[in-house]
Amino acid sequence: MSDENAGKRLRSGGTYGKLDRDGFIHRSWMKSQGLPDDVFDGRPVIGICNTWSEITPCNAHLREIAEHVKRGVWEAGGLPLEFPAMSLGETQMRPTAMLFRNLLAMEVEESIRGNPIDGVVLLGGCDKTTPGQLMGAASVDLPTIVVSSGPMLNGKFRGKDIGSGTDVWKFSEAVRAGEMTLADFMSAESGMSRSPGTCMTMGTASTMAAIIEAMGLSLPYNASIPAVDARRRALSHETGRTIVRMVKEGRTLSQVATRAAFENALRVHAAIGGSTNAVVHLLALAGRLGVTLELEDFDRLSRDVPLLVDLQPSGRFLMEDLHYAGGLPAVMKQLEKLLHPEAPTVAGHRIGAQYESAEVFNAEVIRTMDAPVKPDSGIWVLRGNLAPGGAVMKPSAASPHLLSHRGKAVVFESIEDFRARIDDPDLDVDETSILVLKGCGPKGYPGMPEVGNMPLPRKLLEKGVKDMLRISDARMSGTAYGAVILHVSPEADAGGPLAVVRSGDEIVFDGPSRALTLAIGAEELESRLAAWRANRPAPTYTRGYAKLYVDHVLQADQGADLDFLVGSSGSVVTRESH
Repeated sequence: MSDENAGKRLRSGGTYGKLDRDGFIHRSWMKSQGLPDDVFDGRPVIGICNTWSEITPCNAHLREIAEHVKRGVWEAGGLPLEFPAMSLGETQMRPTAMLFRNLLAMEVEESIRGNPIDGVVLLGGCDKTTPGQLMGAASVDLPTIVVSSGPMLNGKFRGKDIGSGTDVWKFSEAVRAGEMTLADFMSAESGMSRSPGTCMTMGTASTMAAIIEAMGLSLPYNASIPAVDARRRALSHETGRTIVRMVKEGRTLSQVATRAAFENALRVHAAIGGSTNAVVHLLALAGRLGVTLELEDFDRLSRDVPLLVDLQPSGRFLMEDLHYAGGLPAVMKQLEKLLHPEAPTVAGHRIGAQYESAEVFNAEVIRTMDAPVKPDSGIWVLRGNLAPGGAVMKPSAASPHLLSHRGKAVVFESIEDFRARIDDPDLDVDETSILVLKGCGPKGYPGMPEVGNMPLPRKLLEKGVKDMLRISDARMSGTAYGAVILHVSPEADAGGPLAVVRSGDEIVFDGPSRALTLAIGAEELESRLAAWRANRPAPTYTRGYAKLYVDHVLQADQGADLDFLVGSSGSVVTRESH
């Protein structure tokens, strides 16, 4: 070390810049990894928060991505130090990855705050890893930048492209309807996932990557470059350079993730046909940053935005096609009159600079405002006596004839009840019925799983019925489709009106008016709710993280964060470890 004050302007200088016993301890242990003396002499320390895991196929290549980030950090004069974070594999984790999003956020927050780093690169991609990492980083507020996993290659089956999630749901229903053989279904499995990376449909992973890019929290094309494309390695290298500049210039996460950035994200979300899961993630992120964001903003800011990207599940194409068509900058170019071009970015320039010269190279994939894929897009936010705290719907993924509907409820008290009875030939259901599922909200499952896109009754599938109105307090995969009303709040297990819906009750859904009504009188509704409260079931979870979660989780309209995690604790740690 050259002198005791070297690097004191850096956060890491308080650990590595001291010429005393504590400084000796911190530096000497790090030198066991072969680091030379001069890397502790005022060099920015960059943490690389990696959710790599072989049980999270979306993120299985992130070890290699981390090496490219490190190259850029070293080149720009920083010291890269990689550390792990809990990996949430959407396709593998039970009962649902969403249960653990807040746990990941806690781990990331405390890892960043507790370690001597000056800036952080977040490596993630699978649905809950990206929002969990961002939420944790937001509560510390260091210079922060994201590198997403990137989408996997397009799926292939019998000479055609197939999309992860979306075609799984379609093929599964086709088998149940007798339109596809089980042998063909199993054959498609091997061609669905041909490389590491996230779903190549506009699922939650691609949606969140696009939102991050739209908010200026990543470099351009982060959302769409395929996971195995060399250009994602190059982007990672440049990200390493960028995070060092961010530290030197003092540009923190909160300086980039402004209200204007959120508004840009919500409009882009509508244009791409983004996942409904983005609602709970962005509400939670805004709560960590102190940015005012309400459920109604998703509807209000998307009302004048049509669907511009023809991508599954709302359209035909896949993420590879979007990238080759011009990526997110080309989409934002079409939206430029609705965006805030002066919003900042991690690179230090305004967001408008990322799309003002962008071109569309395939007008079938990326449409214009004058000739969109569909006029209805974004998120509808519904209110009424069935959802006093709100509910959401993705109109671009629904059958148009069901965007206003009146029908009788067929109620399932739990996911187990649903699975036991949905294919019962004697189930009292027809194509005008409304399927209602309870017990799948944040507290009820727990964790609010992706079961809201309930499979249709077999006997109706066999008659050619392809869509029905479905209502629940659950979520659904961003890759899913159908006339599905989700996130009903308060949820059934929190004593919301959904808890007392009975089979045979009439429900009125008026999409254009954003109304969701249980057609019973106010006195009858209150009587049912009073009886429910008097016989409320005993808690199922009595220990561990599940109990902590159920005791403290907020409702969907508040982002389903834990109540004590909302806000920020900052980056200052005043006590030494020895």
